[in-house]
Amino acid sequence: MDNSFGFVRVAAAVPSCKVADARGNCGEIARLIRQAAENRASVIVFPELCVTGYSCADLFFSKTLLDGALAGVADILQKTKDLSIVAIVGLPVFDGAHLLNCAAFLYQGRVLGVVPKTYVPNYGEFYESRWFFPGGKAITDEIDICGQRVPMSSNLIIDCGRLKIAAEVCEDMWVATPPSAMHTLNGANIIVNLSATNAVIGKSSYRKMLVKQRSFTSHCGYVFVSAGVGESTTDTLYSGHALIAENGSVLLDEKHLSFDSNIFYSEIDLDRLEADRKKRTTFDSVLCPDRPYRTIKADLGEKPLDKLTRSVARFPFVPRSAADKNDRMHEICDILALSLAKRLKHTGIKSPVVGISGGLDSTLALLLIVRAIDILKIERKHIICVTMPGFGTTGRTLENAKRLTNLLGATLREISIVEACKVHFKDIGHDIGNTDVTFENVQARERTQILMDIANQEGGLVIGTGDLSELALGWATYAGDHISMYGINSGVPKTLVRHLVAWLGEAVLQGDVQAVIADILDTPVSPELLPADEEGKISQKTEEILGDYILHDFFLYYFIRFGFTPQKILYLAKTAFDGEYDEPTIRQCLKTFLTRFFNHQFKRSCMPDGPKIGSVTLSPRTDWRMPSDALSALWLKDLDEA
Repeated sequence: MDNSFGFVRVAAAVPSCKVADARGNCGEIARLIRQAAENRASVIVFPELCVTGYSCADLFFSKTLLDGALAGVADILQKTKDLSIVAIVGLPVFDGAHLLNCAAFLYQGRVLGVVPKTYVPNYGEFYESRWFFPGGKAITDEIDICGQRVPMSSNLIIDCGRLKIAAEVCEDMWVATPPSAMHTLNGANIIVNLSATNAVIGKSSYRKMLVKQRSFTSHCGYVFVSAGVGESTTDTLYSGHALIAENGSVLLDEKHLSFDSNIFYSEIDLDRLEADRKKRTTFDSVLCPDRPYRTIKADLGEKPLDKLTRSVARFPFVPRSAADKNDRMHEICDILALSLAKRLKHTGIKSPVVGISGGLDSTLALLLIVRAIDILKIERKHIICVTMPGFGTTGRTLENAKRLTNLLGATLREISIVEACKVHFKDIGHDIGNTDVTFENVQARERTQILMDIANQEGGLVIGTGDLSELALGWATYAGDHISMYGINSGVPKTLVRHLVAWLGEAVLQGDVQAVIADILDTPVSPELLPADEEGKISQKTEEILGDYILHDFFLYYFIRFGFTPQKILYLAKTAFDGEYDEPTIRQCLKTFLTRFFNHQFKRSCMPDGPKIGSVTLSPRTDWRMPSDALSALWLKDLDEA
C-alpha cells in the first residue's frame, strides 16, 4: 500500500492476446505485472478471460484449454511471487458441475480468491450462457486452484489496509443492480471490472457513462479494462478500452487499438473517496444482503509515489475543456440570475441597488442584476448603481464604473464618501493621517450606509458584491461590505468571478461594453481604501497582502470539499503549480489561509442570503457549520510538520 497522501496507483493492462494460447498469454501477463510493479502500481487489472482469450467459443469445453489455463496461472504465480502488487486476471474455472467465467486475485505466489461472473449475457453477439453459468449457480464457496484451496464467491473483498478491492466481470456493470453496489456498501473502495466489450458505433460513450456513474453512486475508484484487438474477429472487434474513474471523474480513457501490449496508469485518491462517504449519509441507507462478505488480507507494504501521473487542476472551480466551460458558464449565470429574480419577484422590488467600483466583483454583480432584470422584463433604468469614490479611488476604476453603468442602461449615482468620512474621523477622534484599519473600515461602513439608505429611499434591495473567497478569508469589513440584502456572489470564488466576467465579456456582451470589461479584467484586485500612489495608481493590492487568490481558491476547494490535511493540500499545490510558485510561497499562503479562515468564521455566521452554485459553499444555513471560536492550532501544526 502506498503512503503518498492517500494516493494509490492502479494499472489497466491490455495484453497482446493469442486466442487459446494460454501458456503464451500468461507469459505476457506475467511480464506486464512485473512492469507495473516496477512503476509502483499497487493493483493491475487485466481483461475478461485474458488467460485463454475471450473468444474461444466451444473450445471452452475442452479439458486441454481449461488445464492449460490453470497451468498458465501457476506460471504467473511463480514468476511474480516476489512482487508486492495485486493482479486480477480472467480465466474459466470448472467447479465440478458448472463452468464459470471468473476473475482471480493473484498476489505473491498465492491465489487470494476467485470471483465468478454474476450476470451471463445471452443476446446479440454475446451468448456466454452456451458455455458459462451465472456465479450464483456455483456449488461451492471454495475451490482448488494451482494446489491452493481458495475462496470462490462474488462477495469477496481483498483487504490491503486502507485499499479494499472487489471485482465484477463485464456484464455485471450493465445491469440494474450491479454487484459493485453491495461491494462498496461492505467496504470496498476500488472496484475492478474485467471486460470483453466490442468496438461498435456509440458503445464507447456508454461504457464511459456507466463507469462514471458506478464510481459516483458508490463513491469508489473504478478500473475497467476490455479485451483488445488480439481476440478473434470472426464476428466482432474487441475494443481494448481502458477506463479509470474516481467518484464520477474519469481519470483515464484510452482505447488500445494495437496488437502490442500496453499498460495505462493513474492514481486513485482514497482520502477523496473517504471524504464523500463520510458526508453522504444516504450512502449506506439500504440493507446489505444476508450473504456475508469474506475478507482476504494482503499486505502491500509501503509504496511511496515519486510523482503523480494524474493531473491536478490549478483552477478546481473552473471547467477545463472549452466545450464544458461554455455550458457551465451558461448554467452558473442562469442559477445566479434566476435566484436574484426570484428574490425580487417575491419582495415585489423593482430597484436593485448595487455599489459599483470598477472592480471584478461589482462588475459581475451588475451583469447578473441586468440578466435578472431582463428575465423579469423590468426596464434597466430601475437598477441603481452607486459609485462612491473615496480616498483610494483611482480615475481608472471610477471611469470604468461609470462607463459600464451607462452602457448597460442602468441609473448611475455618484456620491463621494470623503467629506462624510472626514466628519466621522473628527467625531471619533481619529487622525486622518493614520491610515490604519479604522481608516479603511470607516469607508467601507460609510458606503454600506449609503447603499442601505438609498434602498430605503427608493424601495430597493441592496445587492452584495462580496465573493466566496473573500468570505473564506474574512476579507470584508464587519457590518460594512460584509452586509447586504442579498449576496449574489457569495457562492462564487474569486478565480471563477474572473472567468465568468471574461466569458460574459467575450460570449454575451458586445461593442463598447467588451472594451470596458477587458480593462476591468486588467485592473489589480483592490478595495481602494488607501490613498493612490504619486502617479494616481492603485497602491493597495489585495494579493500583495493576502497572497494570490489562485492559491487561496485551490486551498479552499480541497479544505472544504474533501477535508484534506494541510500537508496533503501542500503536496497537491506543489504538484499543480510546479514551476509557477515555489514551496515557501505556497506554504506561507496556506498558513495565511488557515489562520484567516478560522479567525473570521464569525463573519460567515451572519452572512446574508445568497445562492449556492457548487459543492463548496460557506453559508451557515446549508453546507458549512463551524463554531466561531474553533482554533486553527492542529491544522497549523500539521502544516509546520510537512
